[in-house]
Amino acid sequence: MNKNETLHTNTENIRKNGKELENKLVNIKGWVWNKRSSGKIRFLILRDGKGFIQCVIDNPELFSIFDECTQESTCEIEGILKEDKRSPLGFEILTKTIKLIHKTIDYPITPKEHGTDFLLDHRHLWIRSRKQFAILRIRHSVKHYIREYLNQEGFIEFDSPIFTPSACEGTTTLFEVDYFGEKMYLSQSGQLYQEAGALSFKKVYCFGPTFRAEKSKTRRHLIEFWMVEPEVAFATLEDIIDISQKMISYVIQKVLENNTYELILLERNVEDLRKIVPPFYRITYSEAVDIIKQKGISFNFGDDFGAPEETAISENFDKPVIITHYPKNIKPFYMKIDPQNPEFVLNMDIIAPEGYGEIVGGSQREDDYQTLLNRMKEENIPIEDYQWYLDLRKYGSVPHSGFGLGIERFVAWICKLEHVRETIPFPRMLYRYKP
Repeated sequence: MNKNETLHTNTENIRKNGKELENKLVNIKGWVWNKRSSGKIRFLILRDGKGFIQCVIDNPELFSIFDECTQESTCEIEGILKEDKRSPLGFEILTKTIKLIHKTIDYPITPKEHGTDFLLDHRHLWIRSRKQFAILRIRHSVKHYIREYLNQEGFIEFDSPIFTPSACEGTTTLFEVDYFGEKMYLSQSGQLYQEAGALSFKKVYCFGPTFRAEKSKTRRHLIEFWMVEPEVAFATLEDIIDISQKMISYVIQKVLENNTYELILLERNVEDLRKIVPPFYRITYSEAVDIIKQKGISFNFGDDFGAPEETAISENFDKPVIITHYPKNIKPFYMKIDPQNPEFVLNMDIIAPEGYGEIVGGSQREDDYQTLLNRMKEENIPIEDYQWYLDLRKYGSVPHSGFGLGIERFVAWICKLEHVRETIPFPRMLYRYKP
């Protein structure tokens, strides 16, 4: 290759192969993220969808076009790639030419501070910022590595429907829709359909949006969020505890390995994440209640844990804690009753450290037809809506178990964010459904 030949590249390639490209003439296209002047030198920060790079301009002949490059204007820059150890990218460009492709006028999100409502109103533009860029790239990696782990473990992706005729997690949080004159609901969970898949393919998972009409405004809740839900035939509670903690650890270690740049942009303390290796801590519901009461928090045994209780529990641990054996009365009908103590069920929640709450919920499923039918009758569940589900216990029933992991809370913990609204491109919350 001729040493004067221009290499068309991007910041991701520079990040991975910068040493090979150093001192070569590179061409990069992107948008002006920020710019500044210092004496006789101009600095332009370009974002190209893969990252951010500083372009140094010391040729006075380029200053006039530099002045034309407003925030979010589109540019094409050529220059010599040089090492810059102060940059998260590790390199900068000594600019030779600038081509202004599109000049942006009055871009609404300026470098000054903006309120959250303003930023959410302009979410379609806010996602261009450096922090949001880093978060959403980590979200992509989390989803990729979850699939990678499950596929390697012999799971197949088995899609559950979004429109469902019945509830999975309780009727109080259902979104009802008209389906050509029939009542249908947006899915709260794909679990019940995954159980059918597991009895066909043994190890399955679905990965998609779920909907909860919860009138909640906490930093942990969204109306529409994404879950991965593995289900395994011939599996006990112990089996899915093992799978879930290995999957969580695998994903985090892969993010640490491959998303160093984004974690640096977020100023995340990665040492806290390096600790996330199995085995996680493990306690029972009863032991968790003792921790809560020792902290002086008023709590009635038999109630479910809310955000304050989960935070109080997590304060005792420097990595996730698995809580098992919750009271039967606060858990759904499909969870298998503990044969050692019928007041409790064979379930587990995984509570993330650093106050991020429940990221996983799972259980061994009731596999006996009559027991499941009796539970449904006790809870006044319309049997006709679940006849297909009961069929799974009549034809080839086996012990089986599964869990669901919420992507947004998982990403919020990895990125150490104040609110889950930043972990999804366009959040849907109690009073927020635009843009």
